Amino acid sequence: MANYYTPFSLRISEELLSKIKRNAARNKRSTNKEIEYILEQYVQSYEDEHGTIEVDL
Repeated sequence: MANYYTPFSLRISEELLSKIKRNAARNKRSTNKEIEYILEQYVQSYEDEHGTIEVDL
């Protein structure tokens, strides 16, 4: 797997972004890495319940 991250724009409310930024600081992560961590946790939880999500890379 290449060490390249695809840029992706995300529109979210200022309030939600502020909360994520606060949690990121508490966790000593950038806001981007905090969002990535949250998404990874969500996908892992989904896969634990429903099985592996197959993707073509």
